[in-house]
Amino acid sequence: MRHLPSRPTRANRHRVLGALVAGLLCTAGAVVPAAAHSPAPAPAAGTRAANGLALTPPMGFNNWNSTHCRAEFNEDMVKGIADIFVEKGLKDAGYEYVNLDDCWAVPERDAEGKLVADPVRFPHGIEAVADYVHAKGLKLGIYTSAGTRTCDSVGLPGALGHEFSDAQQFADWGVDYLKYDNCNNQGVDAKERYTTMRDALVATGRPIVYSICEWGQNKPWEWAAGLGNLWRTTGDINDSWGSMLSIMKQNLPLAAAAGPGHWNDPDMLEVGNGGMTDTEYRTHFSMWSVMAAPLLIGSDLRTASQETFDILANEEVIAVDQDPLGKQGEVLSSDGGRWVVAKEMADGSRAVALFNETGSAERIATTAAAVGLERASGYTVRDLWDHTTRNTAGGLSATVPAHGTVLLRVAADPRWAAHPPAVELALDGSPLVEAGRTATLTTEVTDLGRTPALTVSAALTGPSGWRVEAASPTRTPALPTGRALATRWRVTAPAATAPGGYDLTLTAQYRSPTGERIRSAVPFRAHVVVPPPAGGGYLSDLPQLSASNGYGPVEKDTSNGESAAGDGHPLTIGGQVYAKGLGTHAASSVEYYAGGACTAVTAQVGVDDEKGAKGTVAFEIWADGKKAASTGVLTNAMAPQPLSADVTGAQVVRLVVTDGGDGVDSDHADWGDLRITC
Repeated sequence: MRHLPSRPTRANRHRVLGALVAGLLCTAGAVVPAAAHSPAPAPAAGTRAANGLALTPPMGFNNWNSTHCRAEFNEDMVKGIADIFVEKGLKDAGYEYVNLDDCWAVPERDAEGKLVADPVRFPHGIEAVADYVHAKGLKLGIYTSAGTRTCDSVGLPGALGHEFSDAQQFADWGVDYLKYDNCNNQGVDAKERYTTMRDALVATGRPIVYSICEWGQNKPWEWAAGLGNLWRTTGDINDSWGSMLSIMKQNLPLAAAAGPGHWNDPDMLEVGNGGMTDTEYRTHFSMWSVMAAPLLIGSDLRTASQETFDILANEEVIAVDQDPLGKQGEVLSSDGGRWVVAKEMADGSRAVALFNETGSAERIATTAAAVGLERASGYTVRDLWDHTTRNTAGGLSATVPAHGTVLLRVAADPRWAAHPPAVELALDGSPLVEAGRTATLTTEVTDLGRTPALTVSAALTGPSGWRVEAASPTRTPALPTGRALATRWRVTAPAATAPGGYDLTLTAQYRSPTGERIRSAVPFRAHVVVPPPAGGGYLSDLPQLSASNGYGPVEKDTSNGESAAGDGHPLTIGGQVYAKGLGTHAASSVEYYAGGACTAVTAQVGVDDEKGAKGTVAFEIWADGKKAASTGVLTNAMAPQPLSADVTGAQVVRLVVTDGGDGVDSDHADWGDLRITC
C-alpha cells in the first residue's frame, strides 16, 4: 500500500498538484436539486467526489463510541488498534483506517496559528502516530469541526477560518481521512463551509478521504456528492437498539444518493460496546452492510469478545458492503415491523435482509422475482451468517428471531441442483404461555427447494423442567416443493415459573436427494405471561413482554433520564404532573400481554417538560400487530394530548414512540396516567 510523502519539504509540490486538481474539480458536475420530501434523487453523472477515493465504503476504526474524550483515548490505544487490525485479520478483511476523533488537540493554537496535539495523550505527536499506522499498511484519520470550536465541552480549536492551514497541517502529518464535524459553526451556510474545506484538502495534493459530518441537518444527500466521500445522514448513534433502529430508518430511504465515492453515512458501529445483544449487533452489522454504509468499528478492540470479532470479521457480510457496484439496498416491504431490504450486487445476485423489528420471532417472506432476479429453473441461497448454501424454487423466507436479521445472497444459478433444498422452520402463532397451564403451539417445516426434502423430522425442546409433547406426527418420508410438515405441540411451563422470556428450539433433520444429511435449528422466545387483573389497571404496574428505548431504559412512573435506570424525574407534560405512567425516549417500543381479555388503553401523552423547547415525537398504540391509535407529531410546546385505543380481543398491546420524522433529539416521551381496561 503506497502513501504519498507527508513531510513538509514536499509541501510546495503538493500545493502545485492541488491547484491542478482544483481546476479539474470545478467541472465535477452540478449539484442535483432535491425532490420534494426525500428519498433523495440519484446523483447526476460526474457528481462523484473528484478525489477518486472511497470507491467502496470506508472501513476502519474510530474511538468515539467507546471512549468519547476520556483519558483512555491516547497514543497507546491508537497504536494498539493498529496492531490488532493486523494480528486479528481485520486488515485482511478490509479494515483500513484508524481514525482519531475529538480531543486529540490542546485548547489553543500555537503562536503561528497551528494546531497542537495534546502532549499527554499524544506525547510523540500526530505525525509519529501516522508513521506507526502507515508502517502497518494502514491509514490514519483525524477529526475537526467546521466551526470555531469542536464539539467537546472544553472547546478545542475548529477549522472555520483556518481551513487551508489546517488541511495542509493534516497532509504534512500524513493524514489520510478527515471527519469534519458541525459544532460552533457560527451560522455560516453548510455548503459554503464544507466546500471551503473540500478545496483546502484538494490544495494539499494529498489524497484524503473527506467525511462530511453535519448530521443530515441540511440534507447533504442532495448536494454533497460533488464535495465529500461520505456524509452523515442523521444525528449521533448511541449503543442502544432504539438509537440504531431510528438511524437505520432515517438512512434507508436515501438509497438513490449513494454510490462509488459518495456514501450515505448513518454513523459508526456500536458492535461490541455492550448496550445491545449479539443478535442485535448482527442486525446492526447486516443492515449497515446492506445500506452500503461506512464500517467504522466503534468498540475498543483491546478488550473485545470473540463474538465481537466474529461479527466484525464476517467476510461474506463485508462483501455485501464492499460490492463494487456500490448500490445501497432498498426497502421492498416493512409491514408490521417485518422488513425486506434487497441490494443489487455486481455479479447480478441480490443480497436480501429479512429483518425483524419486533419483540417476538416473526416469519418474513419474499421471492426471487420480488428482489429483482430473472426467472430461472432454480436459485441458490447463501446464508451469510450460517455460511450454508441451499437451492430454492424461488421462495425466500425465514422465521427471524426478535430484533434479528437473516442475511441471504440469492442468485439465478444453473448449478442449483448441486445443493440441498432450502427448508424453512416456522412457529404458527405467538408463543405465549401461562405458568402451570398447557398451551398448544404448531410448528411447520416447509420445503422451499427445487428438490424434495427426504426423511424429514421435527423436534421441539424447551427449558429444563418444561413439558413439551408432540400431539401430531413429527416425521414424513418426503416433502415436495412447497409442502410442509405441520406438528402440534403441547407445551407446559411449571406452575412456579416466573414471568419472562424463555428459549424454545425447533430442530429439523432431513436428507437431500443426493443423500446429504442436513440439520437446521431455529430458536424461539416463549413468554411466560400473567393475565391482566380483572378490571385492568396501570400498565406501569404490569410485567412487560419486551421493551426497547432510544436512550437508557423505559422508566416506570418517572421520565427517562437517558442513562442508568432510575435517573428520571416526575412525569410532567405542560406543567401537569402524573404519578403513574411510563417515561420513554424515541425510538421506543413496549409490549404487554392482554390475553384477549381487555378492551381499551388510555393515556395522556406528550414531550416531558424537562427538555424545554426541544423534542418532537409521535405516539402509537398497536393491537396484535395492527395500529389502533396514533397522535401525529407532538412538540414540547403542546399540552398533554389524550390518546385511547380499542384493543378488544388483542393478545398483545404495543406502545410505540417515534421521533416525529426529524431524527432523535431530546425526544423524552411521557405516557402519563397510562391505563388498560379489562
